[in-house]
Amino acid sequence: MTGTLIFDPMLPWPVLAGVGLLVLFAAGLALWRGLSGWGPRLLGGLVVLAALAQPAYQEEDRAPLTDIVMLVEDQSASQQLDDRAEVTAQAAETLEAQLSARDNTEVRRVRVGDGEGDLGTQMMTTLNSALAEEPRGRIAGVIALSDGRVHDMARATQLPAPMHLLMTGHDDDWDRRLIVSNAPAFAILGEPVTLTLRVEDSGAAPEAARTPLHVSVDGGEPMEFDVPLGEDIEIPVTLPHGGRNVLQFTVPEAEGELTGRNNTALIQINGVRDRLRVLLVSGEPHPGGRTWRNLLKSDSSVDLVHFTILRPPEKQDGVPVRELSLIAFPTRELFLEKIDDFDLIIFDRYKRRGILPAIYLDNVARYVEEGGAVLIASGPDFASADSLYRSPLSEVVPAAPTARVIEQGYAPRVTEQGARHPVTVGLGDPETWGRWLRQIEVEPERGDILMSGVEDRPLLVLDRVGEGRVALLASDHAWLWSRGFEGGGPQLELLRRLAHWMMKEPELEEETLYAEASGQTMRIIRRTLDEAAGPVTVTGPDGAEVVLELEEVSPGRFEAVYEGPEIGLYRLRDGDLESVIGLGPAAPKEFEQTIATGAVLAPQIDSLRGGVMPLDDGLPRIRNVREGRPAAGRGWIGLTPRGAFETRDVTQVALLPPWLVLLLASGLIVGAWLREGRR
Repeated sequence: MTGTLIFDPMLPWPVLAGVGLLVLFAAGLALWRGLSGWGPRLLGGLVVLAALAQPAYQEEDRAPLTDIVMLVEDQSASQQLDDRAEVTAQAAETLEAQLSARDNTEVRRVRVGDGEGDLGTQMMTTLNSALAEEPRGRIAGVIALSDGRVHDMARATQLPAPMHLLMTGHDDDWDRRLIVSNAPAFAILGEPVTLTLRVEDSGAAPEAARTPLHVSVDGGEPMEFDVPLGEDIEIPVTLPHGGRNVLQFTVPEAEGELTGRNNTALIQINGVRDRLRVLLVSGEPHPGGRTWRNLLKSDSSVDLVHFTILRPPEKQDGVPVRELSLIAFPTRELFLEKIDDFDLIIFDRYKRRGILPAIYLDNVARYVEEGGAVLIASGPDFASADSLYRSPLSEVVPAAPTARVIEQGYAPRVTEQGARHPVTVGLGDPETWGRWLRQIEVEPERGDILMSGVEDRPLLVLDRVGEGRVALLASDHAWLWSRGFEGGGPQLELLRRLAHWMMKEPELEEETLYAEASGQTMRIIRRTLDEAAGPVTVTGPDGAEVVLELEEVSPGRFEAVYEGPEIGLYRLRDGDLESVIGLGPAAPKEFEQTIATGAVLAPQIDSLRGGVMPLDDGLPRIRNVREGRPAAGRGWIGLTPRGAFETRDVTQVALLPPWLVLLLASGLIVGAWLREGRR
């Protein structure tokens, strides 16, 4: 039971102060004039003021509440290294028993794990949530069992009581870490890109100057280098192919280091082409020729060399030779010496006229077989006796002309095979496409027929020849789409995809296996022209294999979703197709820094004069300290008793009830009047 004098003024305190001054002034004036009743009048005024303040005596029935100690137990991944988990668990049990044995004390155990994704130890977030569930006025202290590696200090708030860190780890702990400080997301094919790496030791590391470094691309045979420790290393890397390249850098785990989880770095770099070098060979001028040129010139990433035959050799009109050309076109240089410098050669309505000897065209066939690309946009010339097919190029052309030229309107259509091929899938609604007015009849000899025209005859045929690729478009009327004839069509997108397919861009491969990662989840994608896809074997970082069945989500596209059990490099295999993908960072945030430290939590601990003590020295003694005093010392930590209580009942007694005020005030006023009257 406690008693307290309280006031509940009927008027604001400034108003009461003004009334009090008025009472004192009146009493002083009466005294100055020699009036004998000034004393009772002063007392009467004070009684009225006291009544306006409404004093009361309040008596409370209080029940004391226990103090709460937050015992924070770090169970994150870095706490699983060495013997930290066992030491933490044993210390937590002992501390809980000691604190529970104290008078007027309760213990709240708060367990901290890894944050979702790669957020690291979220101690401040977890502690804030735990504190929000308890009255802050009862918190006597916070004791954290951790290695001190906390990754959400930005969420730290002012604590109501001192915080102490009882730190796991040992003085002789050390760790070696591989850091990639500079790795671009994209790199140009054929040009070296420089990566900056650093291998550093932390903690009580043994004396060492150098270490081996293994580098592999797409899980291939690793290359070994000898690199210095503690220095930035610049490694030039040339990407072997377009699309995603997975580079893995690994430092062998040394004897005695805490973990090898941070000895590996996975870098994924997309290989892109700098510029596409195109040789456009135009035969007889026609409306589509300018369309081809405008299309290629509009792309700033294309270097175009355009070779147009405006005057065939058989044309004789008496024009002097010196007036025909100022500079002879370098056909020998283009088709013999520098043909391998081009990424793509386009023959647009070209036929044999003696300008390009057979040896030149034979060199073009060799160029295709060794990895080059040729696109033939055929017109009536392709069906004639001077057709390119009747040259050494016939070895690589996928369809033979029948000599028939079909002159009638028709709407190009995507074939069943084309509906599964990435070049023609999703080009839009064929019902909205405009007509073409000419088609060259061809008989396919090999390759894939993606589009058809009149009477379902082949219109677009793609084929792989040796290391290279060939595309045959059996019409010279694709330009009608670009002019918007009868609504036009997707000419630009079709030709762009054709060029990229011939450049072997991974996203347009018809037979491919790859995966897209999102955190620890991968979406496995298999493209094929077949009606079904076989199972995919997934090999994890630990060598364990999982076989997954794929489901068809669209024509030619099969998918499966797989949750990787751990972070690292995964290999995918379906027959002869193989792919690799990295899930998550090679070194999670929990393993970036593994040596125990109190520096991270120091700002939070120092704010209320808490302490940092290693558990290697044993558990500290626990004392009570007053608020604001040092809360830690040699071999001890302090808790601040809060003295919190619960009020069960409140009783108030008015000190000046109305009847007493009326009696006192009237008596004093009448007394003052009688005294002054008697005088």
